[in-house]
Amino acid sequence: MTWYVLYTKPKWEKKVAEKLNQIGIECYCPTVTQIRQWSDRKKKVVVPLFNSYVFVQLPEIEKNSVFTVPGVIRYLFWLGKPAVVRDEEISIIKTSLQASDVIDVTVSSIQVGDKIKLESGAFSNQDAIVQEVSKTHYILILESLGCVLKVKYR
Repeated sequence: MTWYVLYTKPKWEKKVAEKLNQIGIECYCPTVTQIRQWSDRKKKVVVPLFNSYVFVQLPEIEKNSVFTVPGVIRYLFWLGKPAVVRDEEISIIKTSLQASDVIDVTVSSIQVGDKIKLESGAFSNQDAIVQEVSKTHYILILESLGCVLKVKYR
């Protein structure tokens, strides 16, 4: 079976994944734990790794069955066809997230365009290209996963 990418309503990723599991469709919604700051407190919250995306694995003949779930908008398309994600890519995401959900960053004269290797955290041993350096965070491109990572300073 093939993994496809579903596009969901904003902030509906976990609800859609839960409903898909209830109707027997295998899905994966990778999540990370973040510390959010409010005016009076800090709190750990579990948020999706990819906003508005849920991965589903099902035979091509059953692709339309996902549209019975509230919150599903459409499939993500690539070159006019539904985007397909390889099993290896899903396993890389799963193993990376199992490692840890906190990334340690050591600040050393990193400049835009530098290639670095993440040494710890959920994306350890992944190569990244520095896209942006600011006073509060780095923006890194993880080419192997095809995503952008924002790393905040502590």
